[in-house]
Amino acid sequence: MDPFFELTATKTGSGSPDSRAPGSRARAGILHTSHGDIPTPVFMPVGTAGAVKAVSPRGVKEAGAKIILGNTYHLYLRPGCDLIDKAGGLHRFASWDGAMLTDSGGFQVWSLETLRTITEAGVEFRSHIDGSKHLFTAESVMEAQRKIGADIIMAFDECTPYPSTPEQAKHSLALTQRWTERALEWLGKNPERHGYRQHFFGIVQGGMHLDARARAIEHIAAMDTPGIALGGLSVGEPAEIMYEVAGHCTALMPPGKPRYVMGVGTPSNLLTLVGLGVDMFDCVLPTRNARNGTVFTWDGPLHYKAARHAQELDQPLDRRCSCYACKNFSRAYLRHLFVAGEILALELATLHSLHFYQDLMREARAHIVAGDYDTWSAELLARWATPEVRGA
Repeated sequence: MDPFFELTATKTGSGSPDSRAPGSRARAGILHTSHGDIPTPVFMPVGTAGAVKAVSPRGVKEAGAKIILGNTYHLYLRPGCDLIDKAGGLHRFASWDGAMLTDSGGFQVWSLETLRTITEAGVEFRSHIDGSKHLFTAESVMEAQRKIGADIIMAFDECTPYPSTPEQAKHSLALTQRWTERALEWLGKNPERHGYRQHFFGIVQGGMHLDARARAIEHIAAMDTPGIALGGLSVGEPAEIMYEVAGHCTALMPPGKPRYVMGVGTPSNLLTLVGLGVDMFDCVLPTRNARNGTVFTWDGPLHYKAARHAQELDQPLDRRCSCYACKNFSRAYLRHLFVAGEILALELATLHSLHFYQDLMREARAHIVAGDYDTWSAELLARWATPEVRGA
């Protein structure tokens, strides 16, 4: 059987495990799935309920995305995993022929602080939609993801809060580890339902406590899961702490496994984490910001709804971008649509942001292969950090 992950290029530095030097561990690879090969590093657009907001699957594909993310919690509540299963899995239900990853919903039920109770068995929670009671267990979440049929499925975990005490982190991590063991046992007894392989990722928890993170990695590595995810980051901690924890973790992770930081982030976050050896990302930020009047460009964030763009008839969102929005429409027109409340503004802005994130990862990979990722990423990070760029 061909390997799930193929490492094709690396940039190895001499930094210590907590080194944060951009480019010190950047690497390129390929994820081999039944719905296509995915070059890494990769950013996965978020389609929480089976659709990337404001854009059709055709638009997502035209932006260059080869894999999208769905969320088990939201899909379980509606339309229901049984209906998705009956449709032949989420790929067919959503008419998406690329690859797909599903989050386990662990973060979502954890965030329902006043609506859930965590026990050894799992998490009992009330739906945010209608208040109905439900129970997620390590086993039931695996069954849900079998029915949904994503190419990559995630362990059910207990997210460590920030800040947390060492005792809290230890308790949360131990629970996640036991749930992961139960999930693997269930998966071993219950094969895939839709005729193709699903690849299971364990999730590293432990808060910002490096010793707990190290124990988590050792535990997952011993189970030899196809991939390893870093959960519990970008939960309120300063970016420098996130980079320190991520850098410590990637230095300890098996090199032949894909590394996925969940729920991150800004273009600067991505470039820094790629430099620390991370392969996979997802975040709602580019699409959510686009719907609220801000897009990312090669010159930094652009607040296209701002009045200063009302007369920019010859200026696209980003002159370096070749997306449909940038090739055909001006900033003045996009701002007009947004102010007028036209839905087209949200579609065009989202198309651009998706395209930009895919281009960013594509260029990052090219520079890793070429061997000059350090210089390229450092120049971009420095440019985006200047006040005039941040206020674009």
